[in-house]
Amino acid sequence: MTYRVGKYTLPEYSVLMSVYDRELPENLNESLESMLMQSYPPSDFVLVCDGKLTCELNIIVKSFQDEFKHIFHIVQIDENVGVGKAYNEGIKACKCDYIVKMDSDDISLPNRCLKQMTLFAVKPKLDIIGTYVEEFDTDTDEVVSVKKVPVMHKDIASYSKRRNPFNRQSVAFRKSFAEKIGGYSDLKICEDYEFIARMLQHGAKGQNIPEVLVRYRIDENTVDTRKSWEHTKAFIRVRWIIHRSGYTGFRDFFMPCALQLGLFIFPRKFTRWVYRTFLRK
Repeated sequence: MTYRVGKYTLPEYSVLMSVYDRELPENLNESLESMLMQSYPPSDFVLVCDGKLTCELNIIVKSFQDEFKHIFHIVQIDENVGVGKAYNEGIKACKCDYIVKMDSDDISLPNRCLKQMTLFAVKPKLDIIGTYVEEFDTDTDEVVSVKKVPVMHKDIASYSKRRNPFNRQSVAFRKSFAEKIGGYSDLKICEDYEFIARMLQHGAKGQNIPEVLVRYRIDENTVDTRKSWEHTKAFIRVRWIIHRSGYTGFRDFFMPCALQLGLFIFPRKFTRWVYRTFLRK
């Protein structure tokens, strides 16, 4: 069905989501509903089941599959392979050239896809579009912070040398460009930043919509995860990969890694303060 905004015909799009057995059923239900009830609905929905799911999750998935059977497609992977490989299987299954990525526990606001597809229609040379995201406490629903990112391509390119210039929960991208660069790597942590840096390195054009269009869940364990040794190692590794590719200079590699090591070493309260004061602007 053709959807127009003014003189622009909006492109059709696929939604790509990956889920695994540790997801909470109520979060998956809310996430799926937020995408399937968009004001400009998807033409295609690809859910990658990364390994076997729990009975409760399967019930949620089956209910949406029955209700939206004309667009809802499941890619089943027998064993958990991690998000990068799961996304690649999903990208292959997506029917549309525009893919809107969605995490299985976050919430998209009703006009998210309408606004992203409108921008793609207005600026057809864009390959990646993101938005601001709102971090909220999953227990109280209280807004904790708004994560803002650069808006225009020139600032995005500069920012990308040290940090991901797109909120991973909000990204929409061209399937054809993603396939041209080989899709996601097999990294299990920080795979989104490596993917975006490679897209930009190969000439992708990007823009962010300066508006909160996705709500991102955090809880009392989020800070601990961000300052963990596992996350710190992955953080350094992905920046070393990006540096070795020639995309960044040594200073761009060293500075964020030094900061992350500091967050790992210093107390939890200091890490929380740094994130809220500096890393959410």
